[in-house]
Amino acid sequence: MTMRITTFNAYENTISNLQSRQRSLQQSQQQLTSGKRVDKPSDDPVAAARAERALAAMTRSDSHQRALQAARSNTQLTESALGDAGELVQRAREALLGAGNATYTDGERSMLVQTLRGLREQLLAVANRGDGAGTYLFGGQGASSPPFADAPGGVLYQGAAGDTLVASNESLSTSIDGDSAWLQVPAAVAGDPPLSLFSVLDTAITGLLTPGATDAQISSAVHDGLRDLDACNNHLLSVRARAGEALNRMDSVELRIADGKLAAQTERSNAEDLDMVQAISEFQNRQTGYDAALKAYSLVQRMSLLNYIGG
Repeated sequence: MTMRITTFNAYENTISNLQSRQRSLQQSQQQLTSGKRVDKPSDDPVAAARAERALAAMTRSDSHQRALQAARSNTQLTESALGDAGELVQRAREALLGAGNATYTDGERSMLVQTLRGLREQLLAVANRGDGAGTYLFGGQGASSPPFADAPGGVLYQGAAGDTLVASNESLSTSIDGDSAWLQVPAAVAGDPPLSLFSVLDTAITGLLTPGATDAQISSAVHDGLRDLDACNNHLLSVRARAGEALNRMDSVELRIADGKLAAQTERSNAEDLDMVQAISEFQNRQTGYDAALKAYSLVQRMSLLNYIGG
């Protein structure tokens, strides 16, 4: 049986081959332009799924980095505030120590008491310092108003006790429990109730201003005030040290997040990025094949009976 290949069939096959090669060439051109081997899931479903998982991991890393930045910023501000408080307590200690000078007159001692009152006001301002974003460094788990209020009976804490944690895979705090830092200082004398920094200053001021106080009474007030101020200062130093440790820990967390993000970026690149050397070579081969298909098409176009009739 003789098989006959008509001119029409040859023409159809050539057109089909030409269109197929043209699509392949266009695909190579698109890949070279975008630099991506996988532009849509249908290009490579498995690689597309890998790239999507990697992208999700990168998004989580970005979220954790933002949370870390917020925690770092607040912790740095808190550490700085505690440093300011330490300097003010030291100045209060010097003023209190000076007030114990037995040679001072009531007027001279009164001037030092005014200094102590001014330092107390500054310490209260530090305790109520905001973070610039509408919340307070020592607001604990949240406070819509300054966490410390100066009441007739002494300074009261109006915040929510505890620390505020950011949404992250690491436990990172954005605030410090102000009640614990300022009003719950372990007493210098075993068995005594916790100290409040502000109450310590109030007690010392009251003792220095007691009418008709003897030198012994003044000396006792100064001695007790210095002892309790030192306890408060040591406590603030320990809180500041914890803030410093938290900053060091954040450095380690930042490195882990950066490593995880880099790994996700590498995985995504491996899944969908183009091997440029291989892609250029493949593009050139497809272009050569497309040129050959065009030549074949031009030959088929001339395969018509009309070309041979009438010479």
